[in-house]
Amino acid sequence: MAPVGSWESLQAALQGGADAVYFGVGKLNMRSRSAANFTVDDLPRIVQTASANGVRTYLTVNTIIYNHEIEEMHRLLEAAKAAGVSAIIASDMAVIGYANRIGLEVHISTQCNVSNVEAVRWYAQFADVIVTARELPLSQVAEITRFIQDNDIRGPKGELVQVEVFAHGALCMSVSGKCYLSLDNYNYSANRGACLQLCRRGYIVKDKESDLELEIDNEYIMSPKDLCTIGFLDKIVKAGVRVLKIEGRGRSADYVRTVTECYREAVAAIADGTYTQERIEEWTARLATVFNRGFWDGYYLGRRMGEWSDRYGSQATENKVYLGLVRNYFGRINVAEVQLQTAETLRVGDEVMVIGETTGVYRATVGEMRLDRDPVPEVHQGDHFSFATTVPLRRGDKVYRIDKVTDEF
Repeated sequence: MAPVGSWESLQAALQGGADAVYFGVGKLNMRSRSAANFTVDDLPRIVQTASANGVRTYLTVNTIIYNHEIEEMHRLLEAAKAAGVSAIIASDMAVIGYANRIGLEVHISTQCNVSNVEAVRWYAQFADVIVTARELPLSQVAEITRFIQDNDIRGPKGELVQVEVFAHGALCMSVSGKCYLSLDNYNYSANRGACLQLCRRGYIVKDKESDLELEIDNEYIMSPKDLCTIGFLDKIVKAGVRVLKIEGRGRSADYVRTVTECYREAVAAIADGTYTQERIEEWTARLATVFNRGFWDGYYLGRRMGEWSDRYGSQATENKVYLGLVRNYFGRINVAEVQLQTAETLRVGDEVMVIGETTGVYRATVGEMRLDRDPVPEVHQGDHFSFATTVPLRRGDKVYRIDKVTDEF
């Protein structure tokens, strides 16, 4: 289940092999500030695009809802049903109840903090899929899935309730994402989708009596590393989990494609018996190329405290450098014409990445470039140059050079 915060990410999720995508519309979702959220009018196109690829669509309506928003929520759910959205992800009982009344499938959000079998029994009367609390160890997740099987716990569709867990991506320092730091400091509520991520910053501790200040060095003590379960995914599958959720609606399309692709391959490897340590190391290296704050295994294997980032921002091993836009594409000869807009250089042998709404993510090594029809070893700012591709590109697609990050912290 892949995150979609833009049209580019939707294509990237499909390219990566997602079975389902989740996305937000407007302000009633937990990434209303950080992701390029869609509009109600976008719903039919999203559903049509995903359905054409056999992919289910999940709309997040997972903020708390106030009285003055109830009618807005009703209209959103009605539009989702009319567009053919597969299900909504929700935590507020007003949303859950109305979805049930209009026959729209419900998945319980992690904001409900489902941590025990009685909570599962309760929510099963409303929902077909339940996301367990992020803080649960895998042993307790397995107890819940066994309880569902042993007690024949079924959702509104009459099928056994499925358990969903987060498999990869950012984690919050608070319990299942219920944080008030941003609200307390800047009056932007994380529980309303407006988190400013103050936890990701560095801090100084000050002694009020002596004015002594201590800077906390090499550890961002409220910023957890990113969750990565690729190394013990077989244990998650064995625990009875049926949906693997990738976090990242605010991240780039190349992140979505890379992470989805790695976990798709890992699940297939578990099924066919080729899930080995060598492949785990290869997947982990690929995951490290896109945005991450370092990796840890979360709470699944028994840890009680988080593992904190040792620097600000991404620790990705690759960096995208923006070059310019595709200005034309000649389909008969599979050649793209690009305008290099920035003060950068592109050379033969460099790796490029192209990202676009319908292109998704395309990556290749530049074998030959032409400037005014003549082969050239490199191009510079202002040049209109061309190179061959193996897939169709579109006018307006963004072109990047991929640089390896070699600096050690």
